[in-house]
Amino acid sequence: MSARRRWIREHSLGLVFGVLFLLALAGQGVAGHAQFNADQLTDGLPPVSLGRYLTSASFAADVAENWQSEYLQFFLYIVLTVWLLQKGSPESKSLDEAGTESDADQQVGAHAGGESPSWARAGGSRRWLLSNSLGLVMGLIFLLSWLAQSVAGVTSFNERQLSRLQDPVSWAKYLTEPDFWNRTLQNWQSELLAVASMAILSIYLRQRGSPESKPVGAAHDATGVEG
Repeated sequence: MSARRRWIREHSLGLVFGVLFLLALAGQGVAGHAQFNADQLTDGLPPVSLGRYLTSASFAADVAENWQSEYLQFFLYIVLTVWLLQKGSPESKSLDEAGTESDADQQVGAHAGGESPSWARAGGSRRWLLSNSLGLVMGLIFLLSWLAQSVAGVTSFNERQLSRLQDPVSWAKYLTEPDFWNRTLQNWQSELLAVASMAILSIYLRQRGSPESKPVGAAHDATGVEG
């Protein structure tokens, strides 16, 4: 196997999801553009080009509101599964492993191996940052995308306000508007439901060969076991 083919095989999961993301984003842009222009015509306004729509606050708000809900889901899942358990689910740690675990289990400090990251062997703030870096970055991306949603959302909201000869609102006022929280909560509830469904359904259902599933023959109450 050539080096290129080996690299593609070893990174195929990330590559495939990256391509699917770009295709879905492109599809959202085309469909959103059509819907936006339909709304423009309904309001007696001229349609806009695809390029103008893709740089509009309306498109940015639609994209950002989905991103922030996804990263909220992962942030909560990463952090809460340190302590919270679900008996029988491969998405949970074993019932006796709740918490941050020992240095030996986490291979840090004196227990770090030759290939461990250098900060795993270090102490103090560097080890703490490495130990919590995934949750911190996911939480930061959530906050930044939530901020982007609110900024793009207030711009899009005010454009609609002006087109209807109504007064625009400030960013702080927009954060109290039903438009903002409708956009936000409709995504949060779907993501939280999806995580709960995955954790609970995987107790009883299987997908052979998937690391997100228990082995087909594992007991229903086996916890923290991956296929």
